[in-house]
Amino acid sequence: MIKLSVALSAVLLMISLPIFLVFGIGSTFVAREALNLPWTQLVQTSVGAVSKHLLLAVPLFIFAGYVMVAGGMAARLVNLCIALVGHWPGGLGIAMVLAMGFFAAFCGSILAAITAIGTILMPRMIENGYPAPFVVVLAAMAALIEGLIPPSNAAIIYSALSSVPVAQTFAGILPGIVLALMLIVFVAIRCRNLPRSPRANGSERMAAAVAALPALVTPVIILGGIYGGFFTAAESAAVAGVWAIVAGFAIYRELTLRALVRALVAATLATAVIFVIIAMATLLSVILTFTGTPQALVDWFLSWGSSPLVFLLMIALACLVLGTFIEVVPIFYIIIPMTLALLPVLGVDPLHYYIVLAAFIGMGMLTPPVCLGLYTAAAVVGLPPQRAFPQIPLFFALGLGYGLLMILFPSLATWFPSRL
Repeated sequence: MIKLSVALSAVLLMISLPIFLVFGIGSTFVAREALNLPWTQLVQTSVGAVSKHLLLAVPLFIFAGYVMVAGGMAARLVNLCIALVGHWPGGLGIAMVLAMGFFAAFCGSILAAITAIGTILMPRMIENGYPAPFVVVLAAMAALIEGLIPPSNAAIIYSALSSVPVAQTFAGILPGIVLALMLIVFVAIRCRNLPRSPRANGSERMAAAVAALPALVTPVIILGGIYGGFFTAAESAAVAGVWAIVAGFAIYRELTLRALVRALVAATLATAVIFVIIAMATLLSVILTFTGTPQALVDWFLSWGSSPLVFLLMIALACLVLGTFIEVVPIFYIIIPMTLALLPVLGVDPLHYYIVLAAFIGMGMLTPPVCLGLYTAAAVVGLPPQRAFPQIPLFFALGLGYGLLMILFPSLATWFPSRL
């Protein structure tokens, strides 16, 4: 019955059924027909999965991000980044990377970052001579910073699955900075011959910094509140949303009631997509537990006498393969429940493991056929996604190098949390 369920799930995935239905149908089939689990237990498991207090931070951070876009914060961030680096070689591309990094510090949604920053910068880059396919893939690649720099939905979900404190899983700031620096160097070299923006003088930079100050204060409120022990992750997300509303209405005066309602609707839809996947993927985790799959995987792996390095390389390969046709959240729910028991046996730090997962799963935002990040960026500028595919190999090689760097140097993931 289990083999039949796996085959059924594979068929459903190949005919492009939504991933939550693939998980739900396949897992329910095994639970009912092979394990005889009652319906009440299945429902309680799904409801309990999305009822964790920690997961409240996900919709609240998404909402805060949408309000910051509607209220003018994202535009001020972009203007500040252009004022600082627009005159550099590849300045507008570097500004996009920096703006993505800043925006990552107060919004946990990768797709929201692409839409918010890309809508402002991508058309301007194309007008200044940047090839549209390059711009699209750069936006998708730069958005991977969003999954590393806290607050991050990926970090929140990993914390909920692994019971690692969320303040520690918000440890991706140093790996996020490393990825941003690698992208900046890559863009500066690749786009050195493209037109540059005029150099901003001191007064223009100061004016841009003052205008962006409410946005720059937001990460201090969020992370300072969490690390200072004043807020939980969910409370800090709520405070960020309130601050975004205040800034949009009272400081920038660009936020309207209609825009606020649109932000609520957009955040609700985005949250619904994430939570229905979590609810159905949790059923898969239950099936894995009942069938003893995690322990069997531990025994099989240890029978080969494998090392932490081999384990992480195998996980990286699995993430790359799964990322080509499954989104980030379901991959977390497939891999983490099966492999978590291996970490203490092999001596792999859970935080190092999270950064490796985030790095390689995030590459799925670039790789066809799913490549959700690339499709979103292409939609922003109205470019057929397939036209951007030839640009993927170079960025993929950069991402692969970054992921291997994270595997080989675990201190990049663990240094910051060890100082807390």
